Amino acid sequence: MADSGSEAIAVIGNTDLTPSESENNLKNTMVEKGTSLLKKMEISVAEAEKRTGKNAVNMQETYTVYLIETRPVDAASEGTNPALDSLWRRYSEFELLRNYLLVTYPFAVVPPLPEKRVCKQDALVTTACKCDLNSCTVTSYFLQQAEFVWHKLSADNMDPDFVERRRVGLENFLLRVASHPVLSSDKIFYLFLTEENGWKETMFETGFQAKADSRLKALNATFRVKNPDKRFAEMKHYGDELQSVISQLLRVRARAADRLYGVYKVHGNYGRVFSEWSAIEKEMGDGLQSAGHHMDAYAASVDDILEEEEHYADQLKEYLFYADALRTVCRKHELTQYELEMAVQDLTSKKQQREELATGTIRTFSLKGMTSKLFGQETPEQREAKLKMLETQIEEGEEQVKERNAECDEFVKSAWVDIERFKEQKDHDLRESLISYAIMQISMCKKGIQVWNNAKECFNKM
Repeated sequence: MADSGSEAIAVIGNTDLTPSESENNLKNTMVEKGTSLLKKMEISVAEAEKRTGKNAVNMQETYTVYLIETRPVDAASEGTNPALDSLWRRYSEFELLRNYLLVTYPFAVVPPLPEKRVCKQDALVTTACKCDLNSCTVTSYFLQQAEFVWHKLSADNMDPDFVERRRVGLENFLLRVASHPVLSSDKIFYLFLTEENGWKETMFETGFQAKADSRLKALNATFRVKNPDKRFAEMKHYGDELQSVISQLLRVRARAADRLYGVYKVHGNYGRVFSEWSAIEKEMGDGLQSAGHHMDAYAASVDDILEEEEHYADQLKEYLFYADALRTVCRKHELTQYELEMAVQDLTSKKQQREELATGTIRTFSLKGMTSKLFGQETPEQREAKLKMLETQIEEGEEQVKERNAECDEFVKSAWVDIERFKEQKDHDLRESLISYAIMQISMCKKGIQVWNNAKECFNKM
């Protein structure tokens, strides 16, 4: 999980500052590059609240908001206890923040959000998610997860248990971003945590909507790139495989949970039968009645057990969505590589045109060759003018190829560093989750054994 260690915030410049100057100074040091924000700020999503209001089309709607609380870490280390800064955010605002991070940091494996709603279709579908920006369309994979949850969970988005699990997921998202070595330094992220109003305007001023790659463009790059990087191709395939195995694991868990639920609830019949039996027995009655109570308690305990299991399932589902975040980085690399190849191809074409124009020979069938045959050769002055224009275009093309090469190299370097960081995080988190799940199963089995031992004692006393 995210690191929550503390680190003192450096005071820059004059310490005799006005309150507004102090606030600005704090903001500058909070977003200082090279140190994760989580080492300087405590962050939590403390609670959720249901509200009713009018939406963009002036219709009444019910929605949930989440209370984000923050406090500088250095205040606690100095023995002071300042009031928590708090503000409310809707889930859609978390989505908007994540879309901004995806566009602004294409090389980063951006942490996923928990599900927006409980879906009741058994499929994994691809959806173009528009974030109420005119031009920002971000392709997302939404898990429609009836196969992944035990059937007794509510499908209501306002269900308290679902809202609570989503609150935990949103807090985990903020902690993931705040502990990321690059994302945590983003000014917009800091404003999201600390400014009730104005953060969206500042975010839109970055122009990130115009940078968003269209879904069609990304798909075109996937199918037309000629020299894909083998490492990214393998990582993209790994993302597919990781999502597949976690999906299978969640399906197995859901089926086991349904069967376990049935087994536990059937034990309630033991309790009913023992209670009825105790009514017709004198000497054995008390023992049977007590054994029936133990069976009833055993049957009722399954609800809490499976609710706890669902939290472990949510941890696995986080990496189900992380797998798509990993593939998103690989697709962005394909697009970067494709743009480089297109620039090289255009430069090669311009050089060939220059050679043909200089020598007067046409190597391939072209419209230029046809017009020359129909209307005659160009004059020397026309040829000279075209040569000059081609020289200028070739210079520009060489500069563009150079820029694309540098961009691609920088992307590969930054992306691979973050992918290695992600792999280390994934190995640690999944290992801890699986160990905790195994411990929970062992504890559940021990409680079952204890119930039957108690029942045996009741039978011995009859």
